[in-house]
Amino acid sequence: MQSDPSHSPSQHVEGGSIVALWRYPVKSMMGEEVNAVEVTERGLVGDRQFAVVDAATGKVAGAKNPRKWGNFFDFRAAYVEPPQTGSTLPAVRLTLPDGTVVRSDQSDLTQILSSEFGREVAFAEALGNGESSATTAEEYWPDMEGLEHRDTVTEWELPTGTFFDLAVLHVLTTATIDRLRALYPDGRFEVRRFRPNIVVSTGPDQQGFVENDWVGHTIAIGDEVRLRITGPCPRCVMTTLAQSDLPKDASILRTAAQHNQANVGVYADVISGGAIRRGDPVTLA
Repeated sequence: MQSDPSHSPSQHVEGGSIVALWRYPVKSMMGEEVNAVEVTERGLVGDRQFAVVDAATGKVAGAKNPRKWGNFFDFRAAYVEPPQTGSTLPAVRLTLPDGTVVRSDQSDLTQILSSEFGREVAFAEALGNGESSATTAEEYWPDMEGLEHRDTVTEWELPTGTFFDLAVLHVLTTATIDRLRALYPDGRFEVRRFRPNIVVSTGPDQQGFVENDWVGHTIAIGDEVRLRITGPCPRCVMTTLAQSDLPKDASILRTAAQHNQANVGVYADVISGGAIRRGDPVTLA
């Protein structure tokens, strides 16, 4: 593993602005791109609020273990109307692999999903309180140099009361996507492979894996929102899976592993929340 040498540290995002916002109502399913969204201490309102759970084991199901669960990316989830802070969450519209549309509030959803996945599952909502029991999930690690594990399945514990992997927000820059494309020109490096919440457009002088240098700093979005960048975002087998018109490609992850320790983007916690939208300026303190 090695880090990319193509950039130098910077203390501000020159010309940085939000170019995309993504919310994923159901963990591991395809999500929805939005023009504006509210940010709370729990991240984007409504993000990873629900999950499919293995009824036999109680473990959270997902695309990190495709050998067991197939391709979660054949499912798409979107709220029937935008969720609002402090209000009851609206229902989620689920589009199944064959195009059938169901809703999270219909009585036979569990039976429908169990049939789709070929095993008994539950559809669970994150409780969001510190008294909730912790949940676990499984991850398959492909046999690839540069990863922490190889050709095995591991378990990890999700933050209590949530369905997040490690942090409430994932931030990614266009500079990182551009660098990965340059390193592996035959690969289809697109934002949707990496499932970030906030995509930041960086200026022409910002090249390489620029957000690596943001760790430990605060970024400001518009007038209200402040995020603390807590660490790099390690990527997994999910980035290699086919989704829509994107082909399966192990070299997507391999490129990140070879050149940036398998990290793509950074994780963040919320210092102060508020509304953000596409076009909002982003600065690094």
